[in-house]
Amino acid sequence: MRHSILVYAALLAAIIPVAVLSQQLPRVDNCRIRPGALCADMRLPGIDLHEAHLQNSQFMRTILTGANFQGARLDHADLRQAKLREADLRKAKGQQADLRNAELNNATLQWAAFDGAKLQGVQLRHADLRETSLVGADLEGAELRGALLANANLQRANFRSASLKQALLAGANLEGAIFINADLSDADLRGANIALARFDGAKMNGCRGCPG
Repeated sequence: MRHSILVYAALLAAIIPVAVLSQQLPRVDNCRIRPGALCADMRLPGIDLHEAHLQNSQFMRTILTGANFQGARLDHADLRQAKLREADLRKAKGQQADLRNAELNNATLQWAAFDGAKLQGVQLRHADLRETSLVGADLEGAELRGALLANANLQRANFRSASLKQALLAGANLEGAIFINADLSDADLRGANIALARFDGAKMNGCRGCPG
């Protein structure tokens, strides 16, 4: 009898935390917020996902205007064509995340890390990326007019044909970065590390700190 009671108690101890955890997982319509979440083509403006674990999740074409992703884990997440205008991604982690053609105008990504991310065609006009890490990220054709990239780690990042008009890259690590055919008009690269960076065909009218 005593043995049966102990076994029953052990089973309850194992089951109850799982049940509680499942109740705590937020659900928005048919989208359960968890790693591998399937939240494509949804309307989730202003949603609070701070510190959420969303690795390998799918948010393609989802409207996430003003969403809070502060400290969230977005490694390998798919956010292609997502609308993230004015979203808060401070300290978010998105290694190898896919944000091709996503809209992040006026978004905040300060202290975030999106190393190796796919950012081709992304819109980051006037976005705050100060001290962000984008090592090896692909930003070909991206729109970064007026973006703040001061002290960011942009080693080996690809800015081929990107627009960086009036962008602030002062003190950034641009070692090995590619700016081929990019537009750096009126940009500020003073104090940036441009060792091994390529500027072939780049527009640099009014650029401060660009190579001669």
